[in-house]
Amino acid sequence: MPDARSNETRPSPDALLEHAEREERGRLRIFLGAAPGVGKTYEMLMTGRARLADGIDVVIGIVETHGRKETQALVEGYELIPRRQVDYKGRVLDEMDLDAILVRRPALVLVDELAHTNAPGSRHPKRYLDVQEILTHGIDVYTTLNIQHVESLNDVVAQITRVRVRETVPDSVIDQADDIEIIDLTPDDLIKRLEEGKVYFPNTAQRAIENYFSPGNLTALRELALRRTAQRVDEQLLNHMQLHAIPGPWAAGERVLVCVDARPGGAARIRYARRLADRLRAPWTALHVDTPRSAGMSEDHKDRLAANLRLAEQLGAEVTTIPGQYVAQDIVRHAKANNFTHIVIGRPTRSRWRELIEGSLTYDLIRDAGDISVHVISGTEQASEAVPKTVGTAAEQKPFDIWPYLFATAYVAGSLAFGAALDQFLDVRNLAIVFLVAVLASAVTGGIWPALYACLVSALAFNFFFLEPRYTLTIRDPESIVALAIFLVVAVIASNLTARVQRQAIAARSRARATEDLYQFSRKLAGAGTLDDVLWATAFQIALMLKLRVVLLLPENGTITVKAGYPPDDTLAEADIAAARWAWEHNRAAGRGADTLPGAKRLYLPLRTGRTAIGVVGLDDDRQGPLLTPEQQRLLDALADQAAVAIERIQLAADVDRAKLAAEADRLRSALLTSISHDLKTPLAAIMGAAGTLREFAAALPETDRAELLSTVLDESERLNRFIANLLDMTKIESGAMEPNHALHFVGDSVGSALLRARKITEEHKTEIDIPADLPMLRLDPVLFEQALFNLLDNAAKYAPPGSTIRLQGWVDNGCVILQIMDEGPGIPPDDLERIFDTFYRVRKRDQVRAGTGLGLSISRGFIEAMAGTITAANRTDRAGAIFTIRMPVPADVPGMRRASTDDQSNGDPA
Repeated sequence: MPDARSNETRPSPDALLEHAEREERGRLRIFLGAAPGVGKTYEMLMTGRARLADGIDVVIGIVETHGRKETQALVEGYELIPRRQVDYKGRVLDEMDLDAILVRRPALVLVDELAHTNAPGSRHPKRYLDVQEILTHGIDVYTTLNIQHVESLNDVVAQITRVRVRETVPDSVIDQADDIEIIDLTPDDLIKRLEEGKVYFPNTAQRAIENYFSPGNLTALRELALRRTAQRVDEQLLNHMQLHAIPGPWAAGERVLVCVDARPGGAARIRYARRLADRLRAPWTALHVDTPRSAGMSEDHKDRLAANLRLAEQLGAEVTTIPGQYVAQDIVRHAKANNFTHIVIGRPTRSRWRELIEGSLTYDLIRDAGDISVHVISGTEQASEAVPKTVGTAAEQKPFDIWPYLFATAYVAGSLAFGAALDQFLDVRNLAIVFLVAVLASAVTGGIWPALYACLVSALAFNFFFLEPRYTLTIRDPESIVALAIFLVVAVIASNLTARVQRQAIAARSRARATEDLYQFSRKLAGAGTLDDVLWATAFQIALMLKLRVVLLLPENGTITVKAGYPPDDTLAEADIAAARWAWEHNRAAGRGADTLPGAKRLYLPLRTGRTAIGVVGLDDDRQGPLLTPEQQRLLDALADQAAVAIERIQLAADVDRAKLAAEADRLRSALLTSISHDLKTPLAAIMGAAGTLREFAAALPETDRAELLSTVLDESERLNRFIANLLDMTKIESGAMEPNHALHFVGDSVGSALLRARKITEEHKTEIDIPADLPMLRLDPVLFEQALFNLLDNAAKYAPPGSTIRLQGWVDNGCVILQIMDEGPGIPPDDLERIFDTFYRVRKRDQVRAGTGLGLSISRGFIEAMAGTITAANRTDRAGAIFTIRMPVPADVPGMRRASTDDQSNGDPA
């Protein structure tokens, strides 16, 4: 019996390895917040100042103050690592200088906004990768993160806030953190900070309060942050206990462990454990101890065990199987090592006399559990109840193989020859050991029956050739009778033990092979991006592992149809179609070997997940009778479960995409109706009013009034015409019918035409033009390019106050012509920069700004991209206002391009 104390006082090797890896790198502390504005950066700077006062070498890698005075005041006094400037699409972006930090090599560096996406051309695409490289050089890092940026919570946050966060950080980064400090504010306090302008500017803050920062959203985000932090703290506690070999449990958090075996009542125990875990809001694990006796279980017990483990997995448990010899000690050791506080076990089922001889698992577990609570569940299943079977199973047909017996005979013959050689030197009773070698060799190579055969043959040979009188089966000496009897007993026991070891080795190899195949199958499914890929991989894997023909059927238009097969086969007989439909509708097996419709050619089994059946798998081969052995049935269940989950994942992703398209279509429909109701009605009302006035009172009106009314009719008609043209243009773009008529043209010509068309719109603004005359020609459609420029000028005039300046400038940069339209309006709110080019999206405007349709910028982007260009929006850095930048590639065959590019670069960038 092993010494359990030796394992309990020995630190976990995995925990020691993780500790050693952490010692070699810097320490990571994450200041985690539920939402922007809770004070993460402020707290990080305050903590850094405390470390600085302790004499620690602290520098700032990058900190974003967002214009907050109190945060800016804390930055003073720190050593700042100069930022690295990156030129991206005509804009200069400031990024953290990773190389400068590594060269400076401080003891601690402060890095704000862990989820930030670096500018293209940086060493790493994400800032958390920069932080990981800093840590590998032994430098400690303090950083900040909001809970909505955690990858695993991205969907949850989007569901709560209706905002999809694009910048995310993998959960592994949080799991690697040495410390997580949660920065918490109540929703009321955070909203008060917003209203006071301490988080965003007043106009932006009001929109944030109405949308993202509602009390309900903040409460939900706050709970997510607290739960994710508690989860990491629980993991750190468990690692600490394993590292220092501290016997558990420490009831800092609840954990539930349910013991699963082949005894009746297992399903009831599993369901009870799930209910207990739900009440405690605790994680739970289903544990099975695989003992040497497991290999000798009956098929009914194996089926019950497999069904119980599958039920636990479907109910959300972490399923764990460990090898062991003494089940109670192994369960307690696992529970203490992993800090479980509750163990769920079934009541004793053995008779009293068997408990006296073999012991009781339940009583042993209660006696050894210590401070762990043990829940003994009676269960509701009867002892005679077996797993219901609706499919007949094929018997394991192993043809008789004569070769193991021939080898056993050869081993005995060899032992006989060797014994005859030793007969002159050894006592006759010692020669029995030579024959024992033949028995062991037979057990190793052939199993139990060839070994027993070798026992019998060895006993006869030993008696015939070595016991007096020799060459007869008569035994004269009583001592020889005892020796022969002992030889037979030892040989039988040794052959049984050796054969058992051989069976366990064969079973272990078989399980390892099946596990490897299942792992490879799961990798294929994880990498499959389409439904066809998942179905093909499933059909091929089932056919490969079970040596059967496979078809997969999925529901389509109210019926079940063949979607994949291996070998490829899409024809089914009427009986097979009926069996497949019945299996789908009733979520039970049908067809060959089943209780229902057994006359079908194939056996049809439903593919089901925890929610519902999602398809049907059909199996057949050329043999007669049942198709699957019990072992193959369990293997098929494992394959089918993985395939069903993968198919459901693909279908759910498709459902989400369809829902997004439907929501977008509804949004566009609503926006279109709103736009039409306003933007058609307004100019029509003005036209009708002016025309009616002219018709009724033309004779009485002065000439100036009549001219003004006619001008109103003309202006509103042009406005209506622009709106209808925009609708038609957007329809062409979204339908893919836009085909630009490319030709070589000068940019200045298109700019002049656009300004001429927009002279009425821009008449209250000053216009500055800086377009060099020697810009290279571009391959573009002049009509589309002029319309794109016109829409940008219309947008600038709409938002910029009267008397302000609209500036157009252009230059050549890296083989592209850059054209910028700059205004002096209020600029674009940061939250709207990503959506400014969306169809029908309109930024909230101040009073006195004429309404728009939300189509102009979207049409400009569609036209520019159709001509292989790009368009971006940003805010001016020198003053208030927006900048729209168009980048058009210069054709390689344009003469004088090199000269123009060189001249522009020598004259300097006008930006």
